[in-house]
Amino acid sequence: MDSNPKRATVYFDPALHRALRVKAAETERSISDLVNEAVQLSLAEDAEDLAAFEDRVNEPSLPYENVVKDLKRRGKI
Repeated sequence: MDSNPKRATVYFDPALHRALRVKAAETERSISDLVNEAVQLSLAEDAEDLAAFEDRVNEPSLPYENVVKDLKRRGKI
């Protein structure tokens, strides 16, 4: 963890908080560690999505109706 962590107040649904407490105890990690890891994974996923969008920016746009018609024609739906 960063040598200068920042404090934030987060409000959890009671059932989610209970599950976090149990997981923290079972894994011998803190709730803060679990939440930090979850946020990092979520942000990494967002970065991957943005990179994929950038890679595909020059692809032609297909109207939704054409895609559906093509799927029907090929027996996929």
